[in-house]
Amino acid sequence: MNIFTYLKNKGIDTVDTSFYSQVKLWESWYKGNVRKFHHYHVYNGLNKIPCRRLSLGMAKKISEDIADVLLNEKVKITVSEVSQEGEETSSRTGDWIQQVLKDNHFLVKGNEYQEKKAYSGTVAYVVQVDGATSDSEGNLTGGVPKIKYVQAKNIYPISWENGTVTEVAFLFPKTIGRKKYAIVQMHRLRGEGDTQEYVITNDLVECTNGAGTEVPPAKWESLGLGNLVVSMRTRSDQPQFVIDRLNIVNNADEDDTNPMGVAIFANSIDTLAKIDLEYDSYANEFDLGRKRIFVAPEILENEHGDPIFDSNDTVFYQLPDGALAEGNKPIYEINMDIRTDAHSKAINDDLNFLSFKCGFGTERYRFDKGNVQTATQIISENSDMYRTIVKQEIILDDVIKALVMILIRVGMRLGVPGLTDQVEITVDFDDSIIEDTETERKRDREDVNMGAMTLLEYRMKWYSEDEATAKEHIIEEERPVME
Repeated sequence: MNIFTYLKNKGIDTVDTSFYSQVKLWESWYKGNVRKFHHYHVYNGLNKIPCRRLSLGMAKKISEDIADVLLNEKVKITVSEVSQEGEETSSRTGDWIQQVLKDNHFLVKGNEYQEKKAYSGTVAYVVQVDGATSDSEGNLTGGVPKIKYVQAKNIYPISWENGTVTEVAFLFPKTIGRKKYAIVQMHRLRGEGDTQEYVITNDLVECTNGAGTEVPPAKWESLGLGNLVVSMRTRSDQPQFVIDRLNIVNNADEDDTNPMGVAIFANSIDTLAKIDLEYDSYANEFDLGRKRIFVAPEILENEHGDPIFDSNDTVFYQLPDGALAEGNKPIYEINMDIRTDAHSKAINDDLNFLSFKCGFGTERYRFDKGNVQTATQIISENSDMYRTIVKQEIILDDVIKALVMILIRVGMRLGVPGLTDQVEITVDFDDSIIEDTETERKRDREDVNMGAMTLLEYRMKWYSEDEATAKEHIIEEERPVME
């Protein structure tokens, strides 16, 4: 199935197909398996020997590292209800959100998709309703909200403005009875002015040639998709999806309005290639650095016509016909030098360059004894890595808050008791990689002794106490101990 042909037949435009070729290339580098780079041939004078170029896997390593920093088990999402007076209160809504996020394995899947976002530039979170029934007008009854996680290659923006996607088509691949299908789900705005709302439609397409073959809804149940609705009204002018992209300007497309993101290493492909060339050479140094044996064709076979040497062995190189007539030896060898130190230096130089280009600064990665070591030093606030993390957290913070609001709206529509959209949402990211907490705490204690920081401020910061509790503890500390 060609999704671009399918959408074109529906009269729908999306991002140019050439951009998705870039996404596919980035994914290939992430997997360390670029077809025209990691697969090559070596000619030994007789045959072309297929070879597999080794990869150091730095595209995946960088994607993992940025994902682990952005969204991990230490990230805290807090939802507090806000009273009419503007004060935060106990939150039934917050408890419900925590349960929904837990049920949808958000921190685990979220981390996974931050990694996918790092190598593809874009992911999406789509809130659907499982187990609901729909009437003829698309109104839902029952069901529970589910978060669907979507990769860049399955996201096709339909309309956007200033980088914000307002309408989109998602592709959800399915395999049923060894046949390939795809659910094409579209989120479109319908109506005008105050009557606008999002309508979600689903089409089931069998993945045949061209645009594929649409499967009529009457056959959905027989394929095990009886709960799939043709159309659903959201009763809201707010989208039921969130597009999450890296905070990097998209320079991979001639269309500078393209709302999709780019891989964190999109502008470092040449460096990735150079690193893998060097690593492959390093790893094969003791193999390819062996002696080379040059053999005249006259002595390749014995008197019975049987080959003497393995023609697929890269150690041997067949000399051209007539080599003996030119006075050359029938067989001779060349011994190679082993250049491990030169290889290691070259790899380390390029690791620094790659890390710098990806916003991680230098000296983050070190190639040592055939492995890549990651630096464990604390990241200061004026470092490249710190600025990169903060830059990416700006978008991720908005994404998580938008996702939570979608879940609340869907929950209210499903009639979950006690929910309100009058909430305050906070996302506390894990800063342990950024700052040395012990050093910071020691510095704050010194500030208290100097009078630059009050004991009250210290307790509120380091003991997570509110002002009243901190004051009470300070009074207790000053109270004399009774014998």
